[in-house]
Amino acid sequence: MNAVFLHGLDSSSKGTKGVWFRQHFPGMLLPDFRGSLGERMTVLRRLLLNRQDLVLVGSSFGGLMATIFAAERPDKLRRVILLAPALNFPDWEIDLQGQVSVPAHLYIGSRDTVCPPSKVLPVAREIFSELWVHVPDDDHLLHATFEIIDWSDLLAD
Repeated sequence: MNAVFLHGLDSSSKGTKGVWFRQHFPGMLLPDFRGSLGERMTVLRRLLLNRQDLVLVGSSFGGLMATIFAAERPDKLRRVILLAPALNFPDWEIDLQGQVSVPAHLYIGSRDTVCPPSKVLPVAREIFSELWVHVPDDDHLLHATFEIIDWSDLLAD
């Protein structure tokens, strides 16, 4: 399996989503990240250096990391799945040479107060040329939505 889960800022691979992925997709790569955005991106770049045809699943801060990686290395990715991505996080930027052509599926709760859709969606639409947006009646953690997403289809080779 070429899927990688990138957890949120205050989470880990042992959080709710990481545990769920470990149980349902045992071949999924579930790394842990600590430190600043720069430190986390350095670890991610090193981890994915010799990998191709990847599906990145990024939750909140991990969604920001997946977006940055997609802009830097679209050649390595098959798609990204962004779960309430922290595209409203201050002090980050990417050097876009046109829109990123990596297919992106974005799930964000209509009641998300951490990463409000009104702030996140315009940024995502500016970055990704192929973007599918899903805005369920849910919160930042996507409590009601996460487990009913068609993960088998999204993570398929």
